[in-house]
Amino acid sequence: MKKLDTLTRERVARLIVDIDGPFERRGYQLEQLLQRAAWPSPPEYDGSPRILWLTEIMVDTNDLAALNRLFCRICDPLEYEDGLPSADLVRQELNNLLAAEGLAVTYVARRPVLGEMGTDGHSAVFSVPEDLEERIRPLVSSEEFLCQLMDRVNETQICEQHGAYGMALIGIGSFAEALLLDVLTYRDPSLRRGIPQGGRCVAPERASFALLLDTARTRGWIQMDAHDFMGIVREYRNFVHLRQQRERDVIPDRDTVGMCWGPVLAVLNDLETTREPAAA
Repeated sequence: MKKLDTLTRERVARLIVDIDGPFERRGYQLEQLLQRAAWPSPPEYDGSPRILWLTEIMVDTNDLAALNRLFCRICDPLEYEDGLPSADLVRQELNNLLAAEGLAVTYVARRPVLGEMGTDGHSAVFSVPEDLEERIRPLVSSEEFLCQLMDRVNETQICEQHGAYGMALIGIGSFAEALLLDVLTYRDPSLRRGIPQGGRCVAPERASFALLLDTARTRGWIQMDAHDFMGIVREYRNFVHLRQQRERDVIPDRDTVGMCWGPVLAVLNDLETTREPAAA
């Protein structure tokens, strides 16, 4: 996500506080919201005017990933008693504020994801976030592995830029699978000895993409909707076997690549907001 104008941040702060509105948040609720959005060292509410308090927090930060998570969190159905209906109303208002920045939040398998605004002026187009490296750095086990992941992302971008969309899909799936395996074994070192599956343990290096997703979901590190929609990424990653692409009768294009980045970013959002202190 690119740097946001100060006025945009101020307007979003007013939307979040929503004084006298249906989604008004008290001071303690703003604290809790920041915590759920995994805001770095979320401050305690000091009793000052709420909009001013939140505006100062949002304007003072250079952490664009934190703003990304906050924007997605206020559009998350989990934030509201009636779920998606209220969340979508907030999303529409937020998108009105983000339109001037060329950004929009949309739902990927009911999970909110921020992307660049599409040509229709409403939907979001997904691609590699500019701050991807900084976002995954706190999640992974080492700088060496981070460099390897980013190499794979760069290779994927090269494929997409030169029209090798099938190879780009394979690269996206490879990136997501490797990220999940590292995050799982980093957060829970016991998984390095084996990942449980049906009463037995599978060596991490032999764990399937599906098992990694199931384990992340079971541990509560990704939401069910994001887990389910990753199925398309797993399937297209298997296009490394041309037979499977022929059986599915899919001719990948740029839209297919964007469609696969969507659920990957939804999983990334979930991994960020559920990051444990041990992985900091």
